[in-house]
Amino acid sequence: MATGLGHSGIAWLAAGLLAAGTGFSGMARAQSSCSSDGQSRPVALLERFINADCADCWTDPLSSRSGRGELALDWVLPGKRGDEAPLSVVATRDALKRLEVLGLPTPAGNASRKTPVDGGSGTLRVAHGVPVSAYIGASIAFRDTPRKNAGQSWTAWLALVETIPAGTEGTPIPRNLVRNLVQATWTGREKLSKEEQIHLIETRSMDVPPGMNTERAKVIGWVQDGQGRVIAAAQSRCTADRARPR
Repeated sequence: MATGLGHSGIAWLAAGLLAAGTGFSGMARAQSSCSSDGQSRPVALLERFINADCADCWTDPLSSRSGRGELALDWVLPGKRGDEAPLSVVATRDALKRLEVLGLPTPAGNASRKTPVDGGSGTLRVAHGVPVSAYIGASIAFRDTPRKNAGQSWTAWLALVETIPAGTEGTPIPRNLVRNLVQATWTGREKLSKEEQIHLIETRSMDVPPGMNTERAKVIGWVQDGQGRVIAAAQSRCTADRARPR
């Protein structure tokens, strides 16, 4: 993957990613675990949206920054210029789906939305494995006591993201660039005893898009209740060092 955007602000997007293929390298990721275990609970989701037509939006020093305890995601929306848009190589229609759920219009440049995480009694766990043949296995699991939640539906979101450190690839802020997305609807049982728990899980094999650097991969997940409130969020972290180059 190319490093630095130069004066155009899009060299990484227009050349680096496409030239890198799937981003697999001779260095195997020897992590023993990539999950949200042991991570603090986020207090809010900060979602940043960039129109693929707007090259300068990626390098904008005034881009919204996440605060303490906030979990950021970066979505690149398909632009009117289609494949000719400067950021089209990382644009995804999943971003349009997310905008629709949030009730936001498609921005001409960039936009952001901060959503508080309820942080009730439920616990959320996300995890992912190593890339195999351009796929990554990932999971999201939610556990809660029945309380008032019995019988209602939840929407689970699981995003495969590429972490981009601040000062690299032309971005002035660290980013979690959404590269793929799974959305699932969970329906609770009508009646649960006091001893029972709601335990819902979704496991998927997620495509690794062309150009993604899998050395920077992680997953971010969140769950919304029937009223659209985010009741839990989590992100993965790999706990073991990577193996030496083979």
